[in-house]
Amino acid sequence: MSNTPQQPRQPDAEEALIRAALTPEINHRLRSARIVSRRAVIVAEAGDLSDTARAELESAITAALMPLADIDEVRIALTGERRRRRLIAVGSGKGGVGKSTLTTNLAVALARMGRKVGVIDGDIYGPSQPKLLATEGIKPGATPDGAKLIAIDSRHGVKVLSMGHIVAPGKALAWRGPMTGKALTQLVDADWGETDLLLIDLPPGTGDVQLSMLSAHRPDGAILVSTPQDLALIDAARAGQLFEQGEVPIIGLVENMAGYACPHCGEISDPFGQGGVEKFAAALDIPFLGRVPLTLATRIAGDKGEPPAAGDSEAAAPFVAIAQKLARWLDTGAV
Repeated sequence: MSNTPQQPRQPDAEEALIRAALTPEINHRLRSARIVSRRAVIVAEAGDLSDTARAELESAITAALMPLADIDEVRIALTGERRRRRLIAVGSGKGGVGKSTLTTNLAVALARMGRKVGVIDGDIYGPSQPKLLATEGIKPGATPDGAKLIAIDSRHGVKVLSMGHIVAPGKALAWRGPMTGKALTQLVDADWGETDLLLIDLPPGTGDVQLSMLSAHRPDGAILVSTPQDLALIDAARAGQLFEQGEVPIIGLVENMAGYACPHCGEISDPFGQGGVEKFAAALDIPFLGRVPLTLATRIAGDKGEPPAAGDSEAAAPFVAIAQKLARWLDTGAV
């Protein structure tokens, strides 16, 4: 019998090694991953997969892990449990910073990556998502028992619900705080079908909708949006403090309207400043997710209900890059 002492296991390092070898789509399904005596033991969720797809998933995991030097065997257990729907808030301290446009384009980009995504328009008083996702005039259905709304399918592969789908166009809402909280709950608790990720487009500030969300529907994480100017950053800091008090992880900050290219001469100007959000993120040790330039193409596309992220234009690139970081955070907990 050998008296050689065994090295203590390092579960976090084992899981990191395994996840690094797998694709984001597979990581999204992992429940646990460890290495025991050179044997990789994997538990993954497959409740929504057919028998063929389950077999393909097992093959893909085995093919990715067997070449690793620390692994001689791969054992996989697929669970029938459905994945819990995750909730990501997109917020800002003030209005007019492009938060709704960012939410829409992130959702569309994630859907193109194969994610099953929905958008909740949490801006009860000023809903934007019906126009941005080209679902204006469509009324949501209800479940047979009438207890829940049924999310609307947009043509971009993203489900959506908004008070703009329920209230008559142009009608002003004069609701007090408790009513806005109930409205948000109605949207969150709707029938979202196979959707496993919801992005909440929050209203600006730190008011009743945000407080209702934190108490009843605490998000898994939050993305903060700001323009580079000092005034917007001060308000973004307030929004960040609210999420931190609610123990919601801040995934990162996005700098929007980060430069304007003149359509005639191509010269770049910075009407809102430059680099302020990145410096702010570095000072607070919060990940910087990227910057989105101010472009006429993005504004026109939004008004038409054709998000740039639905295509492959230059305007789509910043949204896709940020969506990739969000996907990585969803899979690994880091961007």
